[in-house]
Amino acid sequence: GQFWVAFVPSSAMQTGGALSEVLAQIDMIHRLAQRYPELELALTAADIERVHREGKIASLIGVEGGHSIESSLAALRMLHRLGARYMTLTHFGTTDWADAATDFPRHGGLTEFGEDVVREMNRLGMFVDLSHVSPETMKDALRVSRAPVIFSHSGAQAVSSHVRNVPDDVLRLLAENRGVIMVDFIAGYTAPTPENWSPLKSSLSENVLFAVRQSHEEPSYVARRLAYVEKLHEELDDDKQIARSLEDWAKENPPPRATVGDVANHIEHIIEVAGIDHVGIGSDLYYEDYMAVGMEDCSKYPLLFAELLKRGHSETDLKKVAGGNLLRAMREMEQIAEDLK
Repeated sequence: GQFWVAFVPSSAMQTGGALSEVLAQIDMIHRLAQRYPELELALTAADIERVHREGKIASLIGVEGGHSIESSLAALRMLHRLGARYMTLTHFGTTDWADAATDFPRHGGLTEFGEDVVREMNRLGMFVDLSHVSPETMKDALRVSRAPVIFSHSGAQAVSSHVRNVPDDVLRLLAENRGVIMVDFIAGYTAPTPENWSPLKSSLSENVLFAVRQSHEEPSYVARRLAYVEKLHEELDDDKQIARSLEDWAKENPPPRATVGDVANHIEHIIEVAGIDHVGIGSDLYYEDYMAVGMEDCSKYPLLFAELLKRGHSETDLKKVAGGNLLRAMREMEQIAEDLK
Protein backbone atom coordinates (compact mmCIF):
# COMPACT_ATOMS: atom_id res chain seq x y z
CA GLY A 1 0.00 0.00 0.00
CA GLN A 2 1.07 3.57 -0.65
CA PHE A 3 -0.15 6.94 0.56
CA TRP A 4 0.23 9.43 -2.28
CA VAL A 5 0.52 12.82 -0.63
CA ALA A 6 -1.19 15.96 -1.85
CA PHE A 7 1.32 18.43 -0.43
CA VAL A 8 1.08 22.21 -0.56
CA PRO A 9 3.95 24.22 1.02
CA SER A 10 3.15 26.35 4.06
CA SER A 11 4.12 29.43 2.04
CA ALA A 12 0.70 29.15 0.38
CA MET A 13 -0.72 30.71 3.55
CA GLN A 14 0.97 33.94 2.46
CA THR A 15 0.60 33.62 -1.30
CA GLY A 16 -2.90 32.09 -1.39
CA GLY A 17 -4.31 29.28 -3.50
CA ALA A 18 -3.68 26.37 -1.11
CA LEU A 19 -7.12 24.81 -1.67
CA SER A 20 -7.00 24.98 -5.46
CA GLU A 21 -3.47 23.57 -5.41
CA VAL A 22 -4.39 20.62 -3.21
CA LEU A 23 -7.36 19.89 -5.49
CA ALA A 24 -5.00 19.83 -8.48
CA GLN A 25 -2.74 17.38 -6.68
CA ILE A 26 -5.62 15.09 -5.71
CA ASP A 27 -6.73 15.18 -9.35
CA MET A 28 -3.21 14.12 -10.34
CA ILE A 29 -3.32 11.19 -7.89
CA HIS A 30 -6.61 10.03 -9.41
CA ARG A 31 -5.14 10.27 -12.91
CA LEU A 32 -2.02 8.41 -11.78
CA ALA A 33 -4.13 5.50 -10.52
CA GLN A 34 -6.19 5.49 -13.72
CA ARG A 35 -3.11 5.48 -15.93
CA TYR A 36 -1.20 2.60 -14.34
CA PRO A 37 -3.05 -0.76 -14.09
CA GLU A 38 -0.90 -1.91 -11.14
CA LEU A 39 -2.41 0.87 -9.00
CA GLU A 40 -5.92 1.06 -7.58
CA LEU A 41 -7.40 3.74 -5.34
CA ALA A 42 -8.32 2.50 -1.86
CA LEU A 43 -10.68 4.26 0.54
CA THR A 44 -10.96 1.75 3.40
CA ALA A 45 -8.93 -0.89 5.23
CA ALA A 46 -11.01 -3.52 3.41
CA ASP A 47 -10.09 -1.92 0.08
CA ILE A 48 -6.39 -2.12 0.95
CA GLU A 49 -6.66 -5.84 1.72
CA ARG A 50 -8.72 -6.57 -1.40
CA VAL A 51 -6.38 -4.66 -3.73
CA HIS A 52 -3.38 -6.39 -2.15
CA ARG A 53 -4.97 -9.83 -2.71
CA GLU A 54 -5.44 -8.90 -6.36
CA GLY A 55 -1.70 -8.24 -6.70
CA LYS A 56 -2.00 -4.48 -7.12
CA ILE A 57 -0.72 -1.53 -5.08
CA ALA A 58 -3.45 -0.05 -2.89
CA SER A 59 -3.20 3.70 -3.46
CA LEU A 60 -4.49 6.06 -0.80
CA ILE A 61 -4.59 9.84 -0.63
CA GLY A 62 -3.15 11.90 2.22
CA VAL A 63 -3.25 15.68 2.53
CA GLU A 64 -0.13 17.16 4.13
CA GLY A 65 -0.85 20.50 5.76
CA GLY A 66 -4.14 21.64 7.30
CA HIS A 67 -3.69 25.07 5.72
CA SER A 68 -4.96 23.38 2.53
CA ILE A 69 -8.57 23.55 3.77
CA GLU A 70 -8.28 27.33 4.21
CA SER A 71 -10.09 27.15 7.59
CA SER A 72 -13.20 25.63 6.00
CA LEU A 73 -14.90 22.49 7.32
CA ALA A 74 -16.81 22.36 4.03
CA ALA A 75 -13.48 22.08 2.18
CA LEU A 76 -12.40 19.33 4.60
CA ARG A 77 -15.58 17.39 3.85
CA MET A 78 -15.05 17.70 0.10
CA LEU A 79 -11.42 16.52 0.35
CA HIS A 80 -12.73 13.43 2.14
CA ARG A 81 -15.29 12.86 -0.64
CA LEU A 82 -12.46 13.05 -3.16
CA GLY A 83 -10.68 10.24 -1.31
CA ALA A 84 -8.39 11.87 1.27
CA ARG A 85 -8.02 9.54 4.25
CA TYR A 86 -5.60 11.50 6.38
CA MET A 87 -4.73 15.15 6.85
CA THR A 88 -1.61 16.41 8.60
CA LEU A 89 -2.88 19.25 10.79
CA THR A 90 0.09 21.50 9.93
CA HIS A 91 3.18 21.42 7.81
CA PHE A 92 6.20 23.59 8.71
CA GLY A 93 4.10 26.67 9.40
CA THR A 94 1.61 27.37 12.19
CA THR A 95 -1.93 27.78 10.85
CA ASP A 96 -4.74 29.98 12.16
CA TRP A 97 -5.88 27.04 14.28
CA ALA A 98 -2.89 24.77 15.08
CA ASP A 99 0.73 25.25 16.16
CA ALA A 100 3.47 23.59 14.10
CA ALA A 101 6.63 22.10 15.61
CA THR A 102 8.82 24.29 13.40
CA ASP A 103 7.17 27.67 13.76
CA PHE A 104 6.36 30.25 16.41
CA PRO A 105 3.62 28.86 18.71
CA ARG A 106 0.63 31.18 18.57
CA HIS A 107 -2.17 29.14 20.12
CA GLY A 108 -0.66 26.87 22.76
CA GLY A 109 -1.79 23.88 20.67
CA LEU A 110 -5.21 23.75 18.98
CA THR A 111 -7.75 26.56 18.92
CA GLU A 112 -11.48 25.84 19.36
CA PHE A 113 -11.76 25.63 15.56
CA GLY A 114 -8.80 23.25 15.52
CA GLU A 115 -10.65 20.99 17.94
CA ASP A 116 -13.68 21.17 15.61
CA VAL A 117 -11.44 20.03 12.73
CA VAL A 118 -10.37 16.97 14.74
CA ARG A 119 -13.98 16.13 15.63
CA GLU A 120 -15.12 16.50 12.03
CA MET A 121 -12.29 14.24 10.82
CA ASN A 122 -13.45 11.64 13.36
CA ARG A 123 -17.01 11.93 12.03
CA LEU A 124 -15.95 11.68 8.40
CA GLY A 125 -13.58 8.73 8.85
CA MET A 126 -10.29 10.50 8.18
CA PHE A 127 -7.08 9.99 10.14
CA VAL A 128 -5.89 12.96 12.19
CA ASP A 129 -2.17 13.07 11.32
CA LEU A 130 0.09 14.66 13.94
CA SER A 131 3.41 14.66 12.11
CA HIS A 132 4.81 18.23 11.93
CA VAL A 133 2.69 19.61 14.79
CA SER A 134 3.95 20.94 18.13
CA PRO A 135 3.81 18.73 21.25
CA GLU A 136 0.98 20.91 22.60
CA THR A 137 -1.01 20.35 19.40
CA MET A 138 -0.29 16.61 19.64
CA LYS A 139 -1.67 16.50 23.20
CA ASP A 140 -4.74 18.59 22.35
CA ALA A 141 -5.58 16.39 19.37
CA LEU A 142 -5.08 13.21 21.41
CA ARG A 143 -7.38 14.62 24.09
CA VAL A 144 -10.12 15.50 21.60
CA SER A 145 -9.95 12.61 19.13
CA ARG A 146 -12.22 9.64 19.75
CA ALA A 147 -10.57 7.72 16.91
CA PRO A 148 -6.97 6.47 16.69
CA VAL A 149 -4.63 9.10 15.24
CA ILE A 150 -1.48 8.58 13.22
CA PHE A 151 1.90 10.19 12.85
CA SER A 152 2.36 9.52 9.13
CA HIS A 153 6.11 10.23 9.08
CA SER A 154 7.82 10.94 12.42
CA GLY A 155 10.55 9.57 14.67
CA ALA A 156 11.20 9.22 18.38
CA GLN A 157 12.61 12.38 19.94
CA ALA A 158 14.53 10.34 22.53
CA VAL A 159 16.56 8.82 19.68
CA SER A 160 16.95 11.94 17.53
CA SER A 161 16.00 15.16 19.26
CA HIS A 162 14.79 17.06 16.22
CA VAL A 163 11.75 19.21 17.03
CA ARG A 164 9.79 17.30 14.38
CA ASN A 165 10.03 14.05 16.39
CA VAL A 166 7.70 12.78 19.11
CA PRO A 167 8.45 13.01 22.86
CA ASP A 168 8.04 9.94 25.06
CA ASP A 169 5.11 11.39 27.03
CA VAL A 170 3.21 11.77 23.74
CA LEU A 171 4.13 8.21 22.70
CA ARG A 172 2.51 6.97 25.90
CA LEU A 173 -0.64 9.01 25.15
CA LEU A 174 -0.62 7.57 21.62
CA ALA A 175 -0.78 4.05 23.06
CA GLU A 176 -3.84 5.05 25.13
CA ASN A 177 -5.42 6.44 21.95
CA ARG A 178 -4.62 3.16 20.08
CA GLY A 179 -2.95 5.20 17.32
CA VAL A 180 0.17 4.50 15.25
CA ILE A 181 3.45 6.36 14.68
CA MET A 182 4.92 5.56 11.27
CA VAL A 183 8.69 6.00 11.28
CA ASP A 184 10.44 8.52 9.04
CA PHE A 185 13.56 7.64 6.99
CA ILE A 186 14.91 11.17 6.37
CA ALA A 187 18.43 11.48 7.76
CA GLY A 188 17.85 14.80 9.50
CA TYR A 189 15.07 13.30 11.62
CA THR A 190 16.69 9.88 12.06
CA ALA A 191 20.41 10.28 12.76
CA PRO A 192 21.25 9.89 16.48
CA THR A 193 23.24 13.07 16.67
CA PRO A 194 22.93 16.43 18.38
CA GLU A 195 23.72 17.96 15.02
CA ASN A 196 20.29 17.80 13.46
CA TRP A 197 20.67 18.27 9.76
CA SER A 198 18.35 19.42 7.06
CA PRO A 199 19.84 20.36 3.66
CA LEU A 200 18.44 23.87 3.72
CA LYS A 201 18.98 26.37 0.94
CA SER A 202 20.54 29.76 1.56
CA SER A 203 17.12 31.41 1.71
CA LEU A 204 15.58 30.59 5.07
CA SER A 205 12.22 31.69 6.42
CA GLU A 206 11.78 32.96 9.96
CA ASN A 207 9.86 29.86 11.02
CA VAL A 208 12.79 27.62 10.01
CA LEU A 209 15.22 29.91 11.81
CA PHE A 210 13.11 29.62 14.95
CA ALA A 211 13.03 25.82 14.72
CA VAL A 212 16.78 25.64 14.21
CA ARG A 213 17.47 27.86 17.19
CA GLN A 214 15.08 25.94 19.42
CA SER A 215 16.44 22.50 18.49
CA HIS A 216 19.50 22.41 20.78
CA GLU A 217 21.45 24.45 23.27
CA GLU A 218 24.66 23.82 21.37
CA PRO A 219 25.00 24.87 17.72
CA SER A 220 23.69 22.18 15.37
CA TYR A 221 24.80 21.48 11.82
CA VAL A 222 21.92 23.57 10.50
CA ALA A 223 22.71 26.42 12.90
CA ARG A 224 26.37 26.45 11.85
CA ARG A 225 25.37 26.40 8.19
CA LEU A 226 22.87 29.18 8.85
CA ALA A 227 25.47 31.31 10.62
CA TYR A 228 27.80 30.89 7.65
CA VAL A 229 25.01 31.82 5.22
CA GLU A 230 24.25 34.97 7.21
CA LYS A 231 27.95 35.84 7.25
CA LEU A 232 28.16 35.40 3.47
CA HIS A 233 25.20 37.70 2.92
CA GLU A 234 26.83 40.35 5.09
CA GLU A 235 30.10 40.17 3.17
CA LEU A 236 28.92 39.48 -0.40
CA ASP A 237 26.19 40.74 -2.68
CA ASP A 238 26.72 38.27 -5.56
CA ASP A 239 24.32 35.31 -5.37
CA LYS A 240 26.56 33.11 -7.52
CA GLN A 241 29.57 33.81 -5.35
CA ILE A 242 27.51 33.07 -2.22
CA ALA A 243 26.37 29.76 -3.75
CA ARG A 244 29.98 28.78 -4.61
CA SER A 245 31.18 29.63 -1.11
CA LEU A 246 28.35 27.62 0.41
CA GLU A 247 29.22 24.63 -1.78
CA ASP A 248 32.84 24.83 -0.61
CA TRP A 249 31.70 24.99 3.02
CA ALA A 250 29.44 21.95 2.54
CA LYS A 251 32.36 19.92 1.14
CA GLU A 252 34.44 20.73 4.22
CA ASN A 253 31.50 20.19 6.59
CA PRO A 254 29.60 17.10 5.40
CA PRO A 255 26.25 16.55 7.13
CA PRO A 256 25.67 13.53 9.39
CA ARG A 257 24.10 10.52 7.71
CA ALA A 258 21.67 8.01 9.12
CA THR A 259 21.63 4.24 8.50
CA VAL A 260 19.15 1.38 8.35
CA GLY A 261 20.19 0.61 11.92
CA ASP A 262 19.26 4.12 13.02
CA VAL A 263 15.76 3.71 11.58
CA ALA A 264 15.49 0.39 13.42
CA ASN A 265 16.52 2.16 16.64
CA HIS A 266 13.52 4.48 16.33
CA ILE A 267 11.19 1.52 15.83
CA GLU A 268 12.65 -0.29 18.84
CA HIS A 269 12.35 2.76 21.07
CA ILE A 270 8.71 3.25 20.09
CA ILE A 271 8.02 -0.43 20.82
CA GLU A 272 9.64 0.01 24.25
CA VAL A 273 7.61 3.12 25.14
CA ALA A 274 4.29 2.72 23.31
CA GLY A 275 4.19 -0.99 22.48
CA ILE A 276 4.38 -3.15 19.37
CA ASP A 277 0.80 -2.30 18.36
CA HIS A 278 1.59 1.37 17.79
CA VAL A 279 4.45 1.58 15.28
CA GLY A 280 4.56 1.42 11.49
CA ILE A 281 6.49 2.48 8.40
CA GLY A 282 6.16 6.12 7.33
CA SER A 283 9.24 6.44 5.11
CA ASP A 284 8.72 10.07 3.94
CA LEU A 285 10.48 9.14 0.69
CA TYR A 286 12.12 12.21 -0.81
CA TYR A 287 15.28 13.04 -2.78
CA GLU A 288 17.86 10.28 -2.38
CA ASP A 289 20.51 12.37 -0.62
CA TYR A 290 18.01 13.35 2.08
CA MET A 291 17.36 9.73 3.10
CA ALA A 292 19.08 7.39 5.54
CA VAL A 293 21.70 5.33 3.69
CA GLY A 294 20.01 2.11 2.56
CA MET A 295 16.50 3.56 2.86
CA GLU A 296 16.40 5.63 -0.31
CA ASP A 297 13.29 4.07 -1.88
CA CYS A 298 10.62 1.44 -1.26
CA SER A 299 12.72 -1.35 -2.79
CA LYS A 300 14.94 -1.08 0.32
CA TYR A 301 12.21 -1.96 2.85
CA PRO A 302 13.44 -5.59 3.11
CA LEU A 303 16.77 -4.31 4.49
CA LEU A 304 14.95 -2.73 7.44
CA PHE A 305 12.98 -5.88 8.19
CA ALA A 306 16.12 -8.00 7.88
CA GLU A 307 17.75 -5.73 10.46
CA LEU A 308 14.79 -6.09 12.82
CA LEU A 309 14.72 -9.89 12.36
CA LYS A 310 18.44 -9.98 13.13
CA ARG A 311 17.70 -8.14 16.37
CA GLY A 312 15.27 -10.86 17.43
CA HIS A 313 11.88 -9.44 16.51
CA SER A 314 9.33 -12.06 15.48
CA GLU A 315 7.66 -12.25 12.07
CA THR A 316 4.31 -11.85 13.85
CA ASP A 317 5.42 -8.54 15.35
CA LEU A 318 6.96 -7.35 12.10
CA LYS A 319 3.70 -7.98 10.24
CA LYS A 320 2.17 -5.44 12.61
CA VAL A 321 4.95 -2.95 11.81
CA ALA A 322 4.69 -3.59 8.05
CA GLY A 323 1.03 -2.62 7.89
CA GLY A 324 -1.05 -4.59 10.37
CA ASN A 325 -1.09 -1.79 12.93
CA LEU A 326 -2.21 0.78 10.39
CA LEU A 327 -4.99 -1.51 9.12
CA ARG A 328 -6.19 -2.13 12.68
CA ALA A 329 -6.20 1.59 13.48
CA MET A 330 -7.95 2.36 10.20
CA ARG A 331 -10.70 -0.17 10.88
CA GLU A 332 -11.22 1.35 14.34
CA MET A 333 -11.26 4.86 12.86
CA GLU A 334 -13.86 3.76 10.29
CA GLN A 335 -16.05 2.15 12.96
CA ILE A 336 -15.99 5.27 15.12
CA ALA A 337 -17.02 7.34 12.09
CA GLU A 338 -19.99 4.99 11.58
CA ASP A 339 -20.92 5.29 15.26
CA LEU A 340 -20.71 9.10 15.16
CA LYS A 341 -22.90 9.27 12.05
